[in-house]
Amino acid sequence: MTQQWWGEPTAGEIVWCHFPDQIHPRPKPRPALILAVFDDNAPQFDVRVAYGTSQRTTSLHRGEFSILRDRNAAAFIAAGLSYDTKFDLRQVLDLPYTSEWFSVPPAAPHGQTPILGTLHPSLVRAVEAAFRAAKAEIRRG
Repeated sequence: MTQQWWGEPTAGEIVWCHFPDQIHPRPKPRPALILAVFDDNAPQFDVRVAYGTSQRTTSLHRGEFSILRDRNAAAFIAAGLSYDTKFDLRQVLDLPYTSEWFSVPPAAPHGQTPILGTLHPSLVRAVEAAFRAAKAEIRRG
């Protein structure tokens, strides 16, 4: 099967990602936050993504932030999420923006692309705090 390269992504988009486990993509796609886009080989892009999970979303650790339906409805809607989700900025990978690692989410809210939604501006401070905490933990690690 030939892999498809998706169009140019934007940092801050939340995408449907087969976040890898060791060498292979996980069979279960999950939300991931695009932190950076690398355009060195445009129109083929690589992205830096942070892992997202719907598990234990109210129990945050250093380097994590969450998007919760009841706490920030506007951010939850903008993100295009179906469940409360937390993102772990300690679990970050650079991946090619291809159909091997990203797929069209159920209901395809943005057409035939992996995009679920975008990070709401109200979450910028939470993301910055998680990023600083993750960076400090990595330095200590």
